[in-house]
Amino acid sequence: MNINELPTPAVVIDMDLLQKNLATMSAIHPGRRLRPHIKAHKCSGIAAMQVAAGHNSFTCATPREILGLVHLGIGNDFLLANEVLDESRLTALAEAQTEALITVAIDSDECLAAAHKAGIRSVVIDVNVGMPRCGIDPTRAGALADSARALGIDVRGVMGYEGHLMMVKDRDEKKKQVHAAMSLLASAHADVGGDIVSAGGTGTHDMFAGTTVNEVQAGSYALMDSQYAELGHDFVQAMWVVGTVISTNEKWSVIDAGIKSLAMDHGNPTIKDHAVWFCSDEHTTFSANEGTPTPRVGERVYVTPAHIDPTMALHDVAYVANIYGDVIDEWPIDLRGW
Repeated sequence: MNINELPTPAVVIDMDLLQKNLATMSAIHPGRRLRPHIKAHKCSGIAAMQVAAGHNSFTCATPREILGLVHLGIGNDFLLANEVLDESRLTALAEAQTEALITVAIDSDECLAAAHKAGIRSVVIDVNVGMPRCGIDPTRAGALADSARALGIDVRGVMGYEGHLMMVKDRDEKKKQVHAAMSLLASAHADVGGDIVSAGGTGTHDMFAGTTVNEVQAGSYALMDSQYAELGHDFVQAMWVVGTVISTNEKWSVIDAGIKSLAMDHGNPTIKDHAVWFCSDEHTTFSANEGTPTPRVGERVYVTPAHIDPTMALHDVAYVANIYGDVIDEWPIDLRGW
């Protein structure tokens, strides 16, 4: 099958470009230095390639991501970098501890109690390093770790997410702010102990020299999106949502890919050499830039999402293609759900 024969809208991944991104990151953070974040792609096929690139530990946002990978035998060390209180889900993770090392992030006594009741053996202390989301105050991290150890739970270390700094454009200012955030994490780690100091994402992956961070939780680097492309890193766009032109006139054209197949939280998607006007439920309206021919009805159009993570979660399958546009594999996006 060729890309032009796919039912649309369809997720298409360029195998060569995906491999390039994986190799680029592996050269920067080899082996255990990288804990790839599964939330960015939710695809066991990509996770298997990350294992082949030398990474056997993964960051996960949901119990489903961990359980799916454990069931498939992909990876052996999983960090649930999210607070979970659901007893049934935590119990399912506890039952999977015989097959893999599973660690759960906690930031409160309530999270600790839920993990202990479920039988979770290992935790990290999630520390607030400046982003107004989850994480305990750095000055209280040590006490929470002591409480966990008193219950017989192994405290592996700390994690903190400086997500509020991912898109800072000025690199000097960004590095200054990242290091300030990581100093909070280092202070908490001094009180908590353990071997793990985990942080980061694609936008800050190269900012940790001179800090105590020893593993980076980047995920979007594998496939990329238009927002991260603004930072000018060496990662390239390797995934698109392909749509079919279903209507056109002298002013605009319409494809059959809209909000239900493209995440919009980071703004409109982009189409090379065209201007996107707006997206609706099942459609994207766009126009050709000056000098670019108007596409014909039936023509395929490659749409670059602004935010890769939720876009992947909207689809059931990713079609993997070679440089000739031939579909060489189909990967289920099988780690969706909670």
